[in-house]
Amino acid sequence: MKRTIPFFSLFFALFIITGCVSAKERKPPYPIKGVCYNPIPIGQGYDYNFWKDAKELVEADGRLMAKAGVNVVRFYQPGKDLEQTKRLIHLLYKRYKICSAVGHHLGFWERYLDYTDSRFQKKIEKEVLGMVEALKDEPGVCFWILGNENNRCFDNEIRVWNPKGLKAEHNKYKLAEKKAEVYYRFVNQLAKKIHQIDQRPVALGNADLSFLDVGKDLIPEVDFLAITVYRGNSFGNLFEQIKKMGKPFFFSEFGCDAYNAFLNKEDEENQALFLSSQWKEIEKNLDPAGCWGGFVFEWTDEWWKHNEWDRNGYAVHNTEGSWANGSYYFDASGGKNMNEEWWGIVALEKRKVGLDKRIPRKAYYELQRLWR
Repeated sequence: MKRTIPFFSLFFALFIITGCVSAKERKPPYPIKGVCYNPIPIGQGYDYNFWKDAKELVEADGRLMAKAGVNVVRFYQPGKDLEQTKRLIHLLYKRYKICSAVGHHLGFWERYLDYTDSRFQKKIEKEVLGMVEALKDEPGVCFWILGNENNRCFDNEIRVWNPKGLKAEHNKYKLAEKKAEVYYRFVNQLAKKIHQIDQRPVALGNADLSFLDVGKDLIPEVDFLAITVYRGNSFGNLFEQIKKMGKPFFFSEFGCDAYNAFLNKEDEENQALFLSSQWKEIEKNLDPAGCWGGFVFEWTDEWWKHNEWDRNGYAVHNTEGSWANGSYYFDASGGKNMNEEWWGIVALEKRKVGLDKRIPRKAYYELQRLWR
């Protein structure tokens, strides 16, 4: 690392002390030591309104986060009630100086999806700008993230997107590139309109580097790239690859699940080992012109996630793998080794009354050692 640590330590200290009074001067804290935060209780699903539990969540999670050195949390989407959203963000910042990166899925999970449809675009734009207008005066917000892994609908990997506004294209690769162009132009348009009402940075959420070569020249209004990366305990050549994109970036997701699909049991050791290796590699590559840190996926386990349509399973900690990733070699021979309900660095235990009990895993203490 270059000999710039004292300067950036001072920069971060000023960020915390001043709260970045001027929005025009506001930047994400450097480095970002973040966690993805979606605190859904055991027995509830993706549609649970956790925002209403602001006070209890801040008391339970804010204290633990601060002890670990967390400085930013990532919210994927604001709540329907923007005042409730604002309250949780405000309390986290007021009590623990933990800022919030606020995102928007840009309609990715809606039943109807077509970024070539002007009516769909206007609907999403109204939601995004409404979010920014409602939260722009909240000092706890440090930047915006547009989308998450929306590039995974260009080739219909997760969501099927059949654009009505594009000419028929029988070559699936060319069609995917055309979809990418439409989407990235739309994100750039949103970023431009956000900057007209708020000067906080705007990031583009993307699954790894897929399709960014198509979009890199179409997003001049985007300030940062926010990439989700699951390449095992090392990011490989990613730091060299992403230089070609010409923008600073941060990891909007990285991590390791805490379940061993080969041994069929919880595995805190390997989770901690992988997260330690990943963070050390990020730290080695920190650069204000390049990598700004990242968000560990995730803070607490999500018990609803494996079969999200089955509400009867929300109170069961499912151990079935959802997909396979050989880069997580410690249990790759177990077949589908990515266990969606076990990614938390903090485990949950059901209580009769109140919030679920928070039980920090070894990964939590390892990050605490590295971040503090």
